[in-house]
Amino acid sequence: MIRGIHQVVLEVENQDRALDFWTKTMGFELAKDAPYGDERWLEVRTPDKSVTVVLSLRQGDRPAAPETLPTSNIFFYCDDLPKTYEELSSRGVEFPQPPVEQPFGWWSMFEDLEGNRFALTPRE
Repeated sequence: MIRGIHQVVLEVENQDRALDFWTKTMGFELAKDAPYGDERWLEVRTPDKSVTVVLSLRQGDRPAAPETLPTSNIFFYCDDLPKTYEELSSRGVEFPQPPVEQPFGWWSMFEDLEGNRFALTPRE
């Protein structure tokens, strides 16, 4: 039986910039940085160590951001949404959607420096 998610792949235009954002700004840890053929295999791990995010070099054009919910395929969680929003905003993280209550619960949306959007919800 499936027991959870181990890795997700996130396409980025610049791996060094993405690594800096995810480790220094977001507080993830570097899990792996290794040659991968002519490329680079780069992984960061969430603070709870449950998911590894592979920062893969984007091939082709950046996809357009969806206009309707859901606006991301990746949902992160936090213990305190308003506090996390304030902390990350003070670090320069862009939030196209500040915390708001929806029929399905509280959520927010932030962007990385590569233009990828992510949902942020309180832990239930």
